[in-house]
Amino acid sequence: MTTFAELNLAPDILAAIRDVGYEQPSPIQEQTIPLLLEGRDVMGQAQTGSGKTAAFGLPLLQYVDPSENEVQALVLTPTRELCIQVTQALRAYGARKGVDVVAVFGGAPIRSQQAQLRAGGQVVVGTVGRVKDLISRHSLMLHAARFVVLDEADEMLDLGFLEDVEKILALTPGSRQTALFSATMPGEIRRLAEQYLLDPVTVKVKNPTLTVDTVEQFGLEAKGPEKVEALVKILESERPEQAIVFVRTKIRCEQLFRTLRDKGMDVRALHGDMTQGARDGVMISFKSGRLPVLVATDVAARGLDISGVTHVINYDVPTSPDVYVHRIGRTGRVGRSGRAITMYESRQKRDMEAIERHTGVAMAPWAPGAHVAALPVTPKPRRHSKPHVPADGDGRVVKLIAAGGRAEGIEPRDVIQAITAATGLDGEAVRNVRVLERFAFLEVPEAELDRVLEHANGADVRGHELRLELARG
Repeated sequence: MTTFAELNLAPDILAAIRDVGYEQPSPIQEQTIPLLLEGRDVMGQAQTGSGKTAAFGLPLLQYVDPSENEVQALVLTPTRELCIQVTQALRAYGARKGVDVVAVFGGAPIRSQQAQLRAGGQVVVGTVGRVKDLISRHSLMLHAARFVVLDEADEMLDLGFLEDVEKILALTPGSRQTALFSATMPGEIRRLAEQYLLDPVTVKVKNPTLTVDTVEQFGLEAKGPEKVEALVKILESERPEQAIVFVRTKIRCEQLFRTLRDKGMDVRALHGDMTQGARDGVMISFKSGRLPVLVATDVAARGLDISGVTHVINYDVPTSPDVYVHRIGRTGRVGRSGRAITMYESRQKRDMEAIERHTGVAMAPWAPGAHVAALPVTPKPRRHSKPHVPADGDGRVVKLIAAGGRAEGIEPRDVIQAITAATGLDGEAVRNVRVLERFAFLEVPEAELDRVLEHANGADVRGHELRLELARG
């Protein structure tokens, strides 16, 4: 088996790796690090938790000269939470070398971030919006940024940031080395890579969290009124070290959190309606291991990469098999086992079958003390299953047109938030949002079309009434 020492990493980087306790490289690290050290552009497809931060972070830090107080490397992230997580990792990897890593993100005072940039900062990790803002204020100069990373590029696409990403890339040197990482590779991401990466090498690593050796998968049928008590029974029986309970909507998240809290459980909520300070407090408590149970929506849980999560409980059935994969990927990290329990009603059995076909694993019925070996799924006809958007982005989607655009001050994230709030869909279901002057285009899964048209029409978007219809032609 390959060791980090065989990947041509410098002694100070190897020492930092030993400091953080890494013993052997993960598959994405083993394949990517040598390519980046050779100066190649890389397009990596890997899930959260595969070790991609070290895959791009270690070569990046090896390039950086700590004696030069210029921004030599830029890492763009879609969310504040991921920005903080990547920054913490890079600071640990670069500690022995003395590299200064600066995090810039929205929801924090911009003046303090400007001061940090003036004081130095060879590596900047930032969210797209705040990076663009700092550039416009002439506080962030990218003329010396010879290494650029786009992390979780598909989430940038889903949140409507791709146009801003292209503007930022246009301000970096043409001779830069670029790495793009994405869990999925829809057409827009491939087009971005073709335009901004030079002869990239594609590295594709299967998500290790889906191996049957690391995650035991269970299903539990429960009627609506019985779900809370069933969840309490699961938590009392399983006694998780740390568990994430996933729900579909922000309202449901808050209600379930309060119900569990009133039953005396040590639990917190994480959803988009919370203030950023409150979200940060919850994230810190959960990442430190002090908080055993977190009730969260899918969008709010983006960027949660915590090795100590032993259980994922789907209180609500995921909206698609892809979302299920993302959820259970929060447990069963490399070297640890995990358990995923999905609660469903009888009318949702077809959704469960679609998930089983997608993962290739049959869920065993959950009961206290239950254990299971993964059972292969016999393929069944898909015509009755709920359509989903597969990882390659070629799933059945429909394009919609929305009245209102930049002239009304509407941004892509406003459209996504309005639709998810009105329908209960996850943010990942609203894709390829493009806002023009007077209208906007977006895509949703074909299976969710009726739901979107019924519930999202008339929703408020910055004081403007959302009007959706099928885009013709």
